[in-house]
Amino acid sequence: MRHEPLIIKGGYVIDPLNKVNCEVMDIGVSNGKIVDPSTIEGKAKVIDAKGKLVMPGGIDLHTHIAGPKFNAGRIMSPYDHRRAWIKATLDGWSGVGLTVPSTTFIGYRYAQMGWTTVVEPATPPLKTRHTHEELDATPIVDKACFPLFGNSRIVMELVSKNDIESLKAYVAWVLKSVKGYAIKIVNPGVAEPTWWNRYVGLDLDDQLPEFGITPREIVRALCRASIELKLPHPIHVHCNRLGFPGNYITTLRTMDCVSDLYKGDRPIIHITHVQFTGYAGTSWANLASGGDEIAKYLNSHDHVTLDLGQVVFGDAITMTADAPFEFVLFHILMGKWHCTMTEAEATAGVVPYVYRKNNYVNTVQWCIGLDVALLTKDPWKVVFATDNPNAGRFTKYPLALSWFVSKRAREEVMKKVNRRALKHVALPSIDREYTLYDVAIVTRAGPAKILGIEKHKGHLGIGADADLVIYDLNPVEVDVSRDYEVLIKAFRRAYCTIKSGVIVVKEGNVVKPDFYGATYYVDATKCVDPDIYDKTIKHLKEVFSQHYSVSFNNYIIDDRELRNPIKLEVR
Repeated sequence: MRHEPLIIKGGYVIDPLNKVNCEVMDIGVSNGKIVDPSTIEGKAKVIDAKGKLVMPGGIDLHTHIAGPKFNAGRIMSPYDHRRAWIKATLDGWSGVGLTVPSTTFIGYRYAQMGWTTVVEPATPPLKTRHTHEELDATPIVDKACFPLFGNSRIVMELVSKNDIESLKAYVAWVLKSVKGYAIKIVNPGVAEPTWWNRYVGLDLDDQLPEFGITPREIVRALCRASIELKLPHPIHVHCNRLGFPGNYITTLRTMDCVSDLYKGDRPIIHITHVQFTGYAGTSWANLASGGDEIAKYLNSHDHVTLDLGQVVFGDAITMTADAPFEFVLFHILMGKWHCTMTEAEATAGVVPYVYRKNNYVNTVQWCIGLDVALLTKDPWKVVFATDNPNAGRFTKYPLALSWFVSKRAREEVMKKVNRRALKHVALPSIDREYTLYDVAIVTRAGPAKILGIEKHKGHLGIGADADLVIYDLNPVEVDVSRDYEVLIKAFRRAYCTIKSGVIVVKEGNVVKPDFYGATYYVDATKCVDPDIYDKTIKHLKEVFSQHYSVSFNNYIIDDRELRNPIKLEVR
């Protein structure tokens, strides 16, 4: 569909991928792409952005927003549906929810904040049809999802045989079949033994006797498969021992276990929600931040990137494929708990949680994400995210970003948190503040680069997707370090959000509620030897009845089942 050309005139543009830092520029938009304004023929709608901040649309590469565990969170939280809502309009849907909102609420709120691409980072392949149904119902934003591989029996069987070629064929087949984007690994190896009440707290080099392998071997094998399949996003790893004191050592060892596979080009491993795996200390009583050690590793190695899982105080719902962690958390809180296993592929757990400022552990957790972000010299290695809704809901992003740009904002929070905890973290001694250019890197340009979509997203160069946002914030006149409230207000409701060349948000209000973005998936089957691929598919058909309750053919999701699928074919 063709839309009216646009010219965004005279805004202060920040576009790190094109090394543009707060320059006054005009930006042209035509047919969903960024163009040179002088090439637009005929009449164009002019948007006056004078005195305002213009950035590419935000990209959230780790936000739980769809699929069976998110739905379980909704069922467990009926009270949540009454806490926030959006009224229906003649052409728009209603929506409800705060920590586990409905699909329309998610799409509209992301757009109102200026985010235009989101990724569901953990979906059991067997349940991914459900995940896509919810992503299809999420308006405005572009989407993608990461299927879970780290606890698949088929993966562990292939790793135990050291059959990397068949593993590559299996990964490529799953990604194409369920329309997934990258390899997600959660607490590798632990799901199967956990179901038999063993191995809570499994570490990287612990043995899995049934398969004769260790989590380290699973991570390395899937990393090799990801590299050789040329997947645009590296393995996305939720480390072993998440939520255990002292686990930062496991995180460092996980990052380092694939360092020899790095060839010097793109990073090959992405560590996710590092706050949850950045704990020093030996118990909850002496928990401390391991963020400084993780930042030191990042500062001296280029093969790894990470996202933060930044804690925001208040209500949250933890949900993860790491069922052992949720088992432990449930027995600490003794509240609600949901636990499930997806046949031969994955486990999952859901436990509601509240982060409290006066709580010692919660204060340490709040500091760890900031320790890592502010002590890591290169912001291109860091992605801002709260692991929504695990460490905080995504609608709190503007508040959380204020802690990155303003020491004053952090100090205001530190006046109210647990004082003893502040003695065991680095944050009180850190003076660094992010610039708005840094903010654009960790929320837009960096995620685009790490996802491998930087050619068409995350920037405002000619030919890029016309996904951009205008904030009512004058970066020349406003010192966000001092006036951080201005940033919070501006980022909470964007002056204008443009998605694929269409104005979807105007002065903070959704004006195109029936707009739906695309869903990206990867086809890497061309990177597999055809004979090995055929042999692997034949083997899968033979063993499918042993591992699954559905037939081989019904497992596969067709393009027509997605609203707007876009296939990225790698060779």
